[in-house]
Amino acid sequence: MLKEELYRLCIDFVCKREAEIKKGIAEAQDAANNETKSSAGDKYETGREVMQQEINLNLARLNELGTLRATLDHITPTQTGTAALPGSVVYTNNGNFYIAIGAGKMAVDGTSFFGISAASPIGSKLLGKKAGYSFDLNGNKFVIEKII
Repeated sequence: MLKEELYRLCIDFVCKREAEIKKGIAEAQDAANNETKSSAGDKYETGREVMQQEINLNLARLNELGTLRATLDHITPTQTGTAALPGSVVYTNNGNFYIAIGAGKMAVDGTSFFGISAASPIGSKLLGKKAGYSFDLNGNKFVIEKII
């Protein structure tokens, strides 16, 4: 149940970001469409270009979210195992981690977890490791206490 809840929180994270980005695209498109010709000449074209750059930036962000969705699609929240894999919850002496996507801090039943990517520095240190494994990262010593 914990892993399913963390998975749902990651899905919610992606959906919320997607809605924000789509809103930004729509606002930039509206601004570009409402830009009127002025006697200054270049102001019209400059304003439209700025809005187009904003749209392009948001489209790139939307594409990145597609990658996050694809990563989540490859996770089975009900999987179990003794080694840390995508979809695993890893308890350490220095925090609890859900290996999925970089979704930041999440809380389930009053316990904090950090949604991390397997490709992140800490994710790559955890991947494939089992309880009892220890490592140093950024001057901090981590010991894996439990994996679910």
